Amino acid sequence: MTDDQTSPVRHAETLTAYQEGAVVSKMLLKKPGGNATLFAFAEGEGLSEHTAPFDALVYLVDGQAEIRLGGAVHRLGAGDTIVLPAGIPHAVHAASNFRMLLVMIKA
Repeated sequence: MTDDQTSPVRHAETLTAYQEGAVVSKMLLKKPGGNATLFAFAEGEGLSEHTAPFDALVYLVDGQAEIRLGGAVHRLGAGDTIVLPAGIPHAVHAASNFRMLLVMIKA
């Protein structure tokens, strides 16, 4: 972790803070080919089932989450990844406070 504001290095815990009853997001990178967004989910919060037009990679930074993908529930912990294919319904539920990095590839 660095406190040097001139450094490009940042720590996930300093970029997003948990807020009770909320989902907090911070766009880290946005380019024509895709984007990367860091989310902080308070326990019990989530995203209802939806689809996306592009593939996405989820990396769990900390905590515990349940991700429903195409009807199957997957339990993820810190360090786990899952690919959310384009057009497949998915939903997110915070089993505990958790942070995730979502990388969407537009192709």
